[in-house]
Amino acid sequence: MGPLPPRGPFRSPFIWILLLFTALFWVQQYWITRNTVQIPYSEFKKAVSEGRIKSVHIAGEHITGEFVPPPAPPEPETPQVPPSGAERFVPEAIRDFKARVPDRFSTVRLPEDEQLVPLLDKHGVVYEGELSTTWFSQIFSLLALILITFAIGSFFVRRMFAGGGPGASILSFGRSRARMAAEHEVKVTFDDVAGIDEAKAELREVVDFLKNPDRYTRLGAKIPKGILLTGAPGTGKTLLARAVAGEAAVPFFSLSGSEFVEMFVGVGAARVRDLFAQAHKAAPCIVFVDEIDSMGGKRGLNPIGGADEREQTLNQLLAEMDGFEPNSGVILLAATNRPDVLDPALRRPGRFDRTIMIDGPDINGREAILRVHVRKVKLAPEVNLRSLAGRTPGFVGADLANLVNEAALAAARRSREQVSNEDFETALDRITTGLERKGRVMNRREKELVAHHEAGHALVAASLPGADPVHKVSIIPRSIGALGFTQQQPTEDRYLLTRQELETRLAVLLGGRTAEEVVFGDVSTGAADDLARATQLARAMVMRFGMSEKLGPLSYEQERNPFLGLTQKGEYGEKAADLIDAEAQAIVAKARETAREILLRRKDRLLALSVRLLEKEHLEGPELEALLAASEPVPLVAAGKP
Repeated sequence: MGPLPPRGPFRSPFIWILLLFTALFWVQQYWITRNTVQIPYSEFKKAVSEGRIKSVHIAGEHITGEFVPPPAPPEPETPQVPPSGAERFVPEAIRDFKARVPDRFSTVRLPEDEQLVPLLDKHGVVYEGELSTTWFSQIFSLLALILITFAIGSFFVRRMFAGGGPGASILSFGRSRARMAAEHEVKVTFDDVAGIDEAKAELREVVDFLKNPDRYTRLGAKIPKGILLTGAPGTGKTLLARAVAGEAAVPFFSLSGSEFVEMFVGVGAARVRDLFAQAHKAAPCIVFVDEIDSMGGKRGLNPIGGADEREQTLNQLLAEMDGFEPNSGVILLAATNRPDVLDPALRRPGRFDRTIMIDGPDINGREAILRVHVRKVKLAPEVNLRSLAGRTPGFVGADLANLVNEAALAAARRSREQVSNEDFETALDRITTGLERKGRVMNRREKELVAHHEAGHALVAASLPGADPVHKVSIIPRSIGALGFTQQQPTEDRYLLTRQELETRLAVLLGGRTAEEVVFGDVSTGAADDLARATQLARAMVMRFGMSEKLGPLSYEQERNPFLGLTQKGEYGEKAADLIDAEAQAIVAKARETAREILLRRKDRLLALSVRLLEKEHLEGPELEALLAASEPVPLVAAGKP
């Protein structure tokens, strides 16, 4: 059942009644004022004195009346000449009407004129009086006011309580807001979804069931009633659901979980019932609920107590999912990036039988996603999507789509015919580090500090084994607050890291602050973000990964309260807490000493790189590689001190 067509402004009967009364009002006014002339009050009194007034009707301050008919004109002595030319086509009645003089008049009486009645008596004028308005005018005015008030009130009531499209009435208050797309309207297929091949393979079975149900039912198999898609934002959950509907060529109902819940009790449950009623009529079909955690959260967490509207809506959803048959042809797809907050009753078998985790794509998946998004983009021949995919670890489908769009916008700003590597570089820098702020003025001292800081990061990264290669170094301020950045390009996706690799990352993080200390003998506030990340990583090594000799392979990770949203202290005592702090400090101190020894031994390279950065403000490619080439890798064990 599709959405109701919008009602036009002239579909309401009240509008037609209002128009009818308006027409009657104007007919009344015309009938009253036909062949009537408006004259000044002074002219009226003069006409009375001259005997040209026959009768007068006084209604309050408004006076109407009739003139004394003029005498008939004498008969002409000579015969009338018949009309000639265009005049013979003018009807006789129209010529008579044009020749007539007004037989009625209208004027407004002065309120303090007490001589009017004696004047009328003196000249024998017939007069009469009544109230200022007639009964017909009073009734018409009252009815018009009632109709206008009712029409305005009805309009606002529909807008307040409809919950749907324009023109919805109060009776549609509990109707579902689901938007239905017919089978021929869903154009998305699995070819438009890339980078999540495992999830597509899971859902191909659903498509096959919708196309060939007998293949499963003859063996007694039951298709899952509900399928829950989970994953980080932007991984393609909604796109995948639309692709299932497009491949199966069935109607597709889509809505957000927040559209069920209203401030009025019982509305959400009514909308759930209406949604499933529409789905049963359109079966086979797919119902997709996005952000289901907004209505399917765990019950019993209401601090006030009792069952609120959201819980009633969830109860109705659970009842509806139990009520329809597994092979009825209605499949419920839902998406969320917070599966941990869903009610356990919603995720049990028989409701959401299957949960499909959509993870971030690997390098092959990112390349496939980029190829999908560049279909309509004119790429330059030198653009290497594989290399671009390698430089975007952690990017999901939405991020990559934004990257392609930003690159196309950058090419358009430069009036280019094709999108080049330079445009992708600009787009990637804009997404990861923000816009360049070349207008920000820094004094010479600050620029030298930033140059040596970034050179320290780059030099330490180029000198340690296991560190990602340095791709770009810049001291141009960015809109996110950074005064410079050092960009490393991973050579491959990594899912596991050793302790030595984590210590290498710590040394690179502390390389900037250590370079300031080595060159200037002082440190600045520019390393605040580096210190925060280094502290977080060191504590994770101790508390989460068990990489401390004194504490051993135990987990002291802190827990989060899902209700209060606060971090709770783990199950350990004060002695363990002191050891955690001491071990984290020891790990950071070791990494700092590693970075310090590298920078002291290669201080000439550090100074040369800093001077070049001050000249060009931006280094990458062969020039950067040449400046770092003299920095041969040094084993971390030899460089650091335990």
